[in-house]
Parts: sequence; structure tokens; C-alpha cells
Amino acid sequence: MLVSSSSLTPFPLVWTADDTPPEDSIPLVFPELDQQLQPLPPCHDSEESMEVFKQHCQIAEEYHEVKKEIALLEQRKKELIAKLDQAEKEKVDAAELVREFEALTEENRTLRLAQSQCVEQLEKLRIQYQKRQGSS
Repeated sequence: MLVSSSSLTPFPLVWTADDTPPEDSIPLVFPELDQQLQPLPPCHDSEESMEVFKQHCQIAEEYHEVKKEIALLEQRKKELIAKLDQAEKEKVDAAELVREFEALTEENRTLRLAQSQCVEQLEKLRIQYQKRQGSS
């Protein structure tokens, strides 16, 4: 009996140990495998050859699944690296904003102090002016 694990995979055939595929359904090529990894067609007169072929096909299927998982994990790795790069950039941006805020806060404090000194100086000048006006 032939069981299809997925009609979309390039390795659709998986057999259980008791199953013997009909001769016309044995896949001769697994397109995703390198040539040296391709299962060789079995000798249909030999039960051992058929069993080895089935095992080879199952291993090829597992190999394909592992390659897909590796590809997915590599894609996930790229996504995580991109997120990390973005987070580091935002951290640098945040640090720059903190420095800018601190500089502006210090400038604000300095300007308020200067404004306070100017108000005091203006008040002293008014008093002096009023004294001059009153004595003349």
C-alpha cells in the first residue's frame, strides 16, 4: 500500500514495513536529491532489495524534511538578526535622544539663570533710574 505524506512535497511516497508498492508506482527520481543520493531502482525479484529501496526512500523523505526545517530556521535566524539590528539601532537612537534631552535641559537651566540675572539687573537699573529721577 502506498501512502502519500503530502501531494506538494517532491518526495510523496512513504511506505510502512509491511507495504510493497506496485512496480509502476515506485519513484525513480527524487528531484531535490543530489545524483549520488538518488535511490537506485530495486530488483523487484528480491525482497531485500525492495526493503532497502523503501528504506532509502524513507531516508530521502526525512532528508528533505530536515533540509526544509534548516531552511526555515535559517530564515528565522535572518529575521531575528534583523530584529536585533533594529533594536540596537533604536537603542542607539534612544541614547542619542537622552543625550540631546540632557543637553537641552542644561541649556534650558542656563538660559533660565541668565534670564533671572537679567531680570535682577533690570530691576537694579530701574531703582537707580528712579533714584536719579527723584533726586533731580
